[in-house]
Amino acid sequence: MAAILGQFMEFHPVHGTNVQLDRSRTKATRVESFANGICFSKHSLNPGEIFLVEIEDKELGWCGHLRIGLTAQDPQSLDVVPEYSLPDLVDQGGSWVFAITRNHNKVIEDEAHEEAGQAVDGGNEESNRSKSFFTDTHLYIGNTCIPKDKLVGRSRPGRFSHILDDLYKTNTLPPTARRSRIGVVYVPKGQGFADMHIIINGEDMGASAKGIPTDQPLFAVVDVFAATKCVRIIQVEYGFSSLQTLCRKTIQKHIVHRMALDWLELPEILKNYCKFE
Repeated sequence: MAAILGQFMEFHPVHGTNVQLDRSRTKATRVESFANGICFSKHSLNPGEIFLVEIEDKELGWCGHLRIGLTAQDPQSLDVVPEYSLPDLVDQGGSWVFAITRNHNKVIEDEAHEEAGQAVDGGNEESNRSKSFFTDTHLYIGNTCIPKDKLVGRSRPGRFSHILDDLYKTNTLPPTARRSRIGVVYVPKGQGFADMHIIINGEDMGASAKGIPTDQPLFAVVDVFAATKCVRIIQVEYGFSSLQTLCRKTIQKHIVHRMALDWLELPEILKNYCKFE
């Protein structure tokens, strides 16, 4: 699976009317109101490939937070991007979106349903339940393997970064806080169907949507809604580092800290790429 994963993630040029993308198309900001903030991944996702974003900025005064999920609708084919992912986009069919809340994002499995499924399948539990667990380096959901080094946020250089470091290291960052990292991935379940899982700060929230057909491309959906003001894509590497990553690491190795990039005579798009993961 690793050979087909690790494409450079960008936002699609088709998006909500209140969304502004930066030049690298990896940062999406809602510039007005609280709605019309829907964004899509530029490319469809592969099975087991996570689309991961970090909350960059928030806006006080609104109720509700980021929404994330999958859609089988090609963004390029949309005549008009809906105002809301929930319910507008979902009501069009072929979309599965999950609303992130301040608490209680964990999906509780229906034990009776699970037991019935095991009985029908002759007790073959491992092939039907997407159990998740950590190793030192990866998050496993069933047979899907995701590198975990990027799943949890890190502090940025600043006055209180030493205090924030403990929050990131212990993974106690609230789901809707700045620097919280939220991703969506679909896990194949056999016979042309998959489950959608939401990953929040390195923790699998469970299958928030089941039985998603995989006979057509699936794009990530990120709704920069209400109190969520701005999000940035976090690139996840599954195997060998890309040439872009190697160049970025070389530049970073020769500077004092990320903000020092502003002093270098480099194109703005390259500075932004080197500053952020």
